Amino acid sequence: MLSVEVLRGGEGESRHDVDVVAVDDDGRILWSRGDAERAVLPRSALKPVQAVPLVRTGLLDADPLADRRLALACASHGGEPLHVQSVDAWLADLGLDQGQLACGAHVPTHRPSADALVAAGELPTAMHNNCSGKHVGFLAVCRHADIESAGYLSPTHPLQAQHLTPIVEELCGVSLSGMVPGVDGCGIPVWSLPLDRLAAGWAALARSDEGRRIYEAMTAEPFMVAGTDRACTRLMESGAGRLAVKTGAEGVYCAIATESGAAIALKARDGATRASEIAVEWAIAELGVGDPPEPQVLRNWAGTVVGEVRIAD
Repeated sequence: MLSVEVLRGGEGESRHDVDVVAVDDDGRILWSRGDAERAVLPRSALKPVQAVPLVRTGLLDADPLADRRLALACASHGGEPLHVQSVDAWLADLGLDQGQLACGAHVPTHRPSADALVAAGELPTAMHNNCSGKHVGFLAVCRHADIESAGYLSPTHPLQAQHLTPIVEELCGVSLSGMVPGVDGCGIPVWSLPLDRLAAGWAALARSDEGRRIYEAMTAEPFMVAGTDRACTRLMESGAGRLAVKTGAEGVYCAIATESGAAIALKARDGATRASEIAVEWAIAELGVGDPPEPQVLRNWAGTVVGEVRIAD
C-alpha cells in the first residue's frame, strides 16, 4: 500500500491509503502498491477512452480546432472563460445550444471565475459544468452518426450501448454484460473496473492511432483539460509532451508516459484529492518521467506554514 501522510507541527495528523498499479505498453503489470485488482469507479479518468468515437468517426479530421476540442472532450475543466467560450463555440458549430447539454449546471470550480460570475449577477449554466466538453463531444458523435440525442445519458441509448460501452470493454479488456452501472456526477453511466484494467485501458489507447491522437491533443492543450493551478494541467505542461494525465473524482488518477507507453492508475481509498495528487506525482516519477514529489506545504488562514502532505516513508 502506498501511504500519504499529513504532518502538523511534525506530528502525524492524518494518513491516506492509496492503491496504485503500473502496466507496460501491453497492459502487463510492472509493479503495484496495494490492491492492483481493487474495483474502482474511474469517473472522469475514463474520459480519454470515451473520446475515441470523436477520432474513430473522423468528424474532427478537418476541424482547425481539433486539438482544443479533443482536449475539451477529455476535460474536467474549471469553468474559466476560455473553457466556456470554447464549449459555446463548439455547440454553435454543431447548430446546437446549451439546452441540449444534459450534464446540469454548477458554479465554476475555478474560484476566481465563480466569483466573477457572482459579481456580474449571472447564474452558472451547463457550459460551466466541468464535464461540458465531454457532453458536447457526445452530441457531436450523435449528430455525425445520425443518432437521436434525446436520452443520451441512458446506458441503453445507442450512443452508450453502441459507441461508448464497447470501447471501454475493448480497451480495458473487460466484459460489462449484465453489470449495472452507477451514475456519474454529470449523469452518464460509470462502470466499475479493476484498477489494473483501468491502467491497461490507458496503455491500450496509446497502441492505436486514434488513442495517440487523443493523447497528443491533451498534451498540446493541457489548459483545456483542467485549467489554472490544476494538477493535470501543471503535470502535462512540465512533461512537455511526454506525459498525459487525467484525474477522476474521489481520488482517482491515470497517467501514461507517451514515449514508453507505460501507464498507471491509482485510487485514494478515502477519495482524498490531496492524497491522489501527490501519489500520482510519485507514480509518474516511478515511470521515469519527472522528479519525485516535494512535500506539499500546509498553511493556515494567516498564511503561516503549519505542516505538510508527503509520501510516507
